[in-house]
Amino acid sequence: MARRDPETHPAAFLGGELRRARVAAGFSSQDALAGKLGFDRTVIAKAETGERPPTVDVLAAWCQACRLDGELFGRLAVLARRADGPVPTWFEDWLQAEGEAQSLRMWSPMLIPGLLQTAEYARALFLAAQTDTSDEAIGALVAARLERQVILDQVNPPDVVAVLDEAVLHRLIGSPQVMHDALAHVAELSQRPCIVVQVVPAGNGANAGLGGAFDIAAADGIAETLRMESVEDQTTEKRSLVRKAAVAFDRVRGDALPRDASRDLILKVADEQWKP
Repeated sequence: MARRDPETHPAAFLGGELRRARVAAGFSSQDALAGKLGFDRTVIAKAETGERPPTVDVLAAWCQACRLDGELFGRLAVLARRADGPVPTWFEDWLQAEGEAQSLRMWSPMLIPGLLQTAEYARALFLAAQTDTSDEAIGALVAARLERQVILDQVNPPDVVAVLDEAVLHRLIGSPQVMHDALAHVAELSQRPCIVVQVVPAGNGANAGLGGAFDIAAADGIAETLRMESVEDQTTEKRSLVRKAAVAFDRVRGDALPRDASRDLILKVADEQWKP
C-alpha cells in the first residue's frame, strides 16, 4: 500500500508524531518500543506509517512510555480513526483486487460472503461486531458493503464461485425474516450465469476449510490475492499462502453439492426453518 502523506492524512500525521516521540524517548527501534509496551512490532510499524491508528490501549501505553500528552494524542487518534471512513485502510488492498478480479473463489464456513449479503443481514453483523452502533456508523458500513456488490452488475462481471458450509444456512443472523430473505437472495444470485453457489452438506463431517473463511481474487497480468478472515482480515499475495488456499478451496468444493442441488437446499432451509 502506498505511504500516506502526513500533511493531508490524519493517521499518517499521528504516526509521524508518534515515531518522533519514540526516537526522542530513546527507543531507537520499533522492536525496542514494542518490547517495552508488550505489543507486537507490527502494531508499532502500522501506527507509525498511518496504515492503522493505534488502539486506545496501545496509545495510552505509548504516551506513558514516551511521556506524551495523552489527552492531546487521544484527540489526534480520534481524528485519525474518523478519517479512515467506513472502509478501513487495511481493507483497501483487497477492495482493489476484488474490483479488478476476473474470477473470485470464496469459501465461507460461518457466514454468507459479503458480496452475496442483503443489507439487513450485513446490518445485523455490524451491530454485533462494532463498538459504535449509531445509525450513522452502521449505515455507512452497510452502504460500503453493498457498494462492493456493484461488480456483480457490471457488463463483464467476474466469475464467482462461492462454497458455503451448510452451517451458514442454519445460523441465525438478525431475525428469521432476515435469514429467510438473505438465503432467498443467495439462491436468486446463484441463477446468474457468472455466479455459482455450492453447499457442503453438514453430514460430510470435517472438511479442508474449517480453519476459516477466505477469498481468492485472480485476473490476467496481476498476482492472485488472498484474503483470510480472522480477528482482523489479512490480505496477501504471498504465493505459498495463495497456493495453500487454492488447494483447500478445490477440496471443499469437491465435497459440495452440485449447483442445482445446492440451490434447492438453500431454498428448502429458507422456507422450512426461517420463513416467518
